[in-house]
Amino acid sequence: MTIAADAPAANPASLRRITALALPALVVLAAEPLYILVDTAVVGHLGRVPLAALALGGGVMSVAAWIGNVLAYGTTGRVARRFGAGQRAEAVAEGVQGSWLAVIGGLLMIAVVEIFAGPLSRALAGGPGAVATAAEQWLRIGVLGAPFLLLAMAGQGWMRGVQDTRRPMYIVLAASVGSAILAPILVYPAGMGLVGSAVANVAAQLVSGSLFIRALVSEGVSLRPQWSVIRRQLGLSRDLIIRGGTFQLCFISAAAVAARFGAASLAAHQIGLQLWFFAALALDAVAIAAQALIGAELGGGSAQRARDTARRIGWIGLGYGTAFAVAVLAGAPFLPGLFSSDATVHEQAAVLWPWFIGLLPIAGLVFALDGVFIGAGDTAFMRNMTIVAALFGFLPLIWLTYGFGWGLGGIWAGLSAFMLLRLVALLLRQRGGKWAVVGAER
Repeated sequence: MTIAADAPAANPASLRRITALALPALVVLAAEPLYILVDTAVVGHLGRVPLAALALGGGVMSVAAWIGNVLAYGTTGRVARRFGAGQRAEAVAEGVQGSWLAVIGGLLMIAVVEIFAGPLSRALAGGPGAVATAAEQWLRIGVLGAPFLLLAMAGQGWMRGVQDTRRPMYIVLAASVGSAILAPILVYPAGMGLVGSAVANVAAQLVSGSLFIRALVSEGVSLRPQWSVIRRQLGLSRDLIIRGGTFQLCFISAAAVAARFGAASLAAHQIGLQLWFFAALALDAVAIAAQALIGAELGGGSAQRARDTARRIGWIGLGYGTAFAVAVLAGAPFLPGLFSSDATVHEQAAVLWPWFIGLLPIAGLVFALDGVFIGAGDTAFMRNMTIVAALFGFLPLIWLTYGFGWGLGGIWAGLSAFMLLRLVALLLRQRGGKWAVVGAER
């Protein structure tokens, strides 16, 4: 494919159109981390050991989440290009193949985690003990929902590609609200403790995955695997998998270092990290709109319109992130108490709070531009940029923090360096315009 010449009268997607796609996507993106925040609050009141165990088990299960995001983001771009070219049936067929990848990936994850849950939990906890034992117990149950989690993410991907963000909203809300009610019942009245948290997670994933399968069947397309399409999707996903693996290496390293400063530090890091993930996914609503719109505009042959839309989306992301920072700042005195009654945990949380709030405007812009380039299929750049930011920003500061005992402040300084390096690279790429490649496929 080639980069199209500038069109003299190309108009970017309107704010109304961006908002119409972003608001339902916001509900979907916020529902899962909001449920995790509820789960964190429920488990947090069991004590610091269960909360620390949830941090480690949830960190491992976040691998399934990033695989799911790879499926969703890769599928969205390919589906959106075909949708923009007027090929809806072919667009949905891409979603079928993405769903087959989800099933295969989920079953592989179950096998790997069930084999290595014990050694992995002990390694992350810094050795055997109460935290490692509880984390292993949670993980062995929680991983059973992985295939359904990945099916739900693949389903969101193809629906976003055809610019349908309402059905995913209803499906994810149904699953998340039900499990948010179930979790405290299982943990406390049912007396299951931390195990109840894992069972509630699996229940949410089972419901959402099954509903997305039903939606795919209702489209009336063939559900047979097409290995040639799957191979092309894997080729596109390769760069996103490497990118996602880099994220996971960073965040698992951060959890491992936080664990070595004690259970209180790890518990506070879990609170801050889950709030960060919640904010990141909420801010990603603009990126979801960007993926669908940029992919459709390039699929329809309009490179100039895609570039104009990218600039508008960047400004919207910056404004959204700033508004989110103001809202979080207003709630700063109260939020840590929602997740733990331990005074030592509160003291540790206060260390990372200024970093968290200060990063939100930057995150709004970074995540919006991420959506632009993923929608354009510019995955090689996304891979390389993330690796460079991790190797020269996040990871050096994480391990220097471990060596010099800088605590949670050092860990979150690493996250700040990571985000700033990504911001610079994204802005330079946007100005260049080489990412705007037109056609039904890239």
